[in-house]
Amino acid sequence: MDAAFTAEQDEMRRTLREILGKRCGPDEVKAAARTAAGHDRELWQQLARQLGLPGIAVAEEYGGVGCTPADLALACEETGRALLPSPLLATAVLAAPLITALGTAAQRAALLPALASGELSAALAVPGPALATALALTGDNTPGEWAGGGRAGGVQARAVSSTSTATATATAPEGWRLYGEVAQVLDGHSAGLLLVAAHTGGFARSRTLLFLVREDAPGLVRSRQTTLDETRPQGRIQLRDVPAELLGGADGTGNGNGIGTGIGTGNGTGNGADGGVLSALAATGRTAATVLAAEAVGAADQALARTVDYVRRREQFGRAVGSFQAVKHRLADLYVRVQAARSAAYYAAWDPEQGPLALAQALEALRVTAGEGIQLHGGIGFTWEHEAHLYFKRAAADELLFGPVHRLRAHAAHSSGLFAPPDRTTTDSTHPTHPTTTPTEPEKAAV
Repeated sequence: MDAAFTAEQDEMRRTLREILGKRCGPDEVKAAARTAAGHDRELWQQLARQLGLPGIAVAEEYGGVGCTPADLALACEETGRALLPSPLLATAVLAAPLITALGTAAQRAALLPALASGELSAALAVPGPALATALALTGDNTPGEWAGGGRAGGVQARAVSSTSTATATATAPEGWRLYGEVAQVLDGHSAGLLLVAAHTGGFARSRTLLFLVREDAPGLVRSRQTTLDETRPQGRIQLRDVPAELLGGADGTGNGNGIGTGIGTGNGTGNGADGGVLSALAATGRTAATVLAAEAVGAADQALARTVDYVRRREQFGRAVGSFQAVKHRLADLYVRVQAARSAAYYAAWDPEQGPLALAQALEALRVTAGEGIQLHGGIGFTWEHEAHLYFKRAAADELLFGPVHRLRAHAAHSSGLFAPPDRTTTDSTHPTHPTTTPTEPEKAAV
């Protein structure tokens, strides 16, 4: 395997770093995050036109660049370095792959070009506390449990006919209505298109499907929420008998492509089968974990670079703070953490199955690096106005949305069968940590 970056990848990273270096200083980031949209619309359009950023992993036939998730991860390493407030994560990482996997040919042709060009932004409406579970990052996305269970909470979907409000047949509904509420939706307050996870079929036959809701749909009420990390804007969505379109065919079948370890490929099923939606969400989660890991690595690397620059310039007792041995040791430990997280993120970009573990390592590296950065900045680092807090808040907020770290690792270990009990063994009561082999019947007879 050749792990070296291509000339195109190096050029993309260089160009992106140059643009963001000019437009995304700490003050510019704070100003963009505090706008009504939560990001700089002009900069977003520039990145879409010059680099095709939102369409990096969208197929060329839909107006995208046609690259791989690895290229998207490399781009997000640079956006993470600058803490860029943008719809990139919600649109290109979460929504576009689901539309590619589950949408009909007409839906893909209508939506993906607009998403790839940056004209349209999208958001996945899953309750914030359940997002990691819905993406199968911290637990199995068992049908119903993460979205209200079909009883109460979450969003409910009702099939209706076009001529009356009576319930249509389950096999060929002519329309859908959604009602419920979802909070902590990434870019939910400003996205032009919402992918809403909703229950249908009642409690007895509950299924979780995905529906398309336009920003101008009647009955849709949205508001921006106060968040720990203002560079990751979130919104609250209220659906009051809102008309929606099923993501997939009217008979409950999607395009049949699904998504495997990457974006837009694999052997998933359509939206009609509950398992098809769940498998598509899980595959999207693996890719999202890879992208988020690269983003966290970029943020951790920049936080470390800012800290190193500060201790080189800051003097105490007549010498630079960075010249003290204790400070050098702490910085060396941080450097090792960041480089280890970078290696894990790059490996996950090649093999997205490793995305959750890479995400756990990257989030931990970012949290520790940002926290140490605040400490090493001294008194100024503890002021709310200092940019060191932006990185620490990003680390904490990402763990709340996609973690925490220990649950990412626990679920990865459980999924891989790491803690599965060995065959034909029992536990010795006097030595519980040492398994003993259970003798077979012929062995007992021999004894």
